[in-house]
Amino acid sequence: MTGAGSGIGRSVAELVLREGGSVVAADLSDDRLAWCRDVERVVPAAADVSQSDANDALVSLAVESFGGLDAMVLNAGVAMSGSIEALPMKDFDRAVNVNVRAVALGIRAAAPAMRARGGGSIAITASTSGQRGDPGMWAYNATKAGVINLARSAALDLGAEDIRVNVVCPGPTITGMTDRLQEMPAAYEALRRRTARQQWASADEVAAVFGFLIGTESAVVTGAVINADGGISANTGQFLPPERTA
Repeated sequence: MTGAGSGIGRSVAELVLREGGSVVAADLSDDRLAWCRDVERVVPAAADVSQSDANDALVSLAVESFGGLDAMVLNAGVAMSGSIEALPMKDFDRAVNVNVRAVALGIRAAAPAMRARGGGSIAITASTSGQRGDPGMWAYNATKAGVINLARSAALDLGAEDIRVNVVCPGPTITGMTDRLQEMPAAYEALRRRTARQQWASADEVAAVFGFLIGTESAVVTGAVINADGGISANTGQFLPPERTA
């Protein structure tokens, strides 16, 4: 489980634990993993998942700690904002490394361990921003679009070995990445009003979708892109849905 320090990643890890599973919880630093230091059936691991050896080490840690690897959630991600002319290319390169390269490396590392178990499930966090454009978010849009098609291709490569690969596209979700928007009431409210539900999702609500995808109930689901977005992608964006009345 990458990006497990907070938000959706932490919520997925906690869901797996409630269901009786075990987790290798990875994030960029030990500080981000303070929540799980003394939690049973969790092995915290600081790792830069844009590096190949870090992904190999995480998979090895799961196999050594728990006897094998049945599922991997690739949730690590960064958001970059700035116009196509203003955003430094070094920031774009970082977005590519974390949002796309790290996912490819995670899949490559997980596949042999899952093959040894007779199959497995990989679920990846993308975004509705990978399906449409956002002003000032070209780097994020491009990398999330890239990871969606990466997952589709990986699902085709690995499907005959019962290794499934799926993508979850959250919409407005309350996480550490979006905390700053709560301090920008106009932007926060504008996103809320564009969802069919007329409310932001919680990280736990999105985590439930991941729980389905990495569980046995979704055995027939692979190469899928699941919008867990409160219906924001159903809207053209030109008109607001009816406001919630209660």
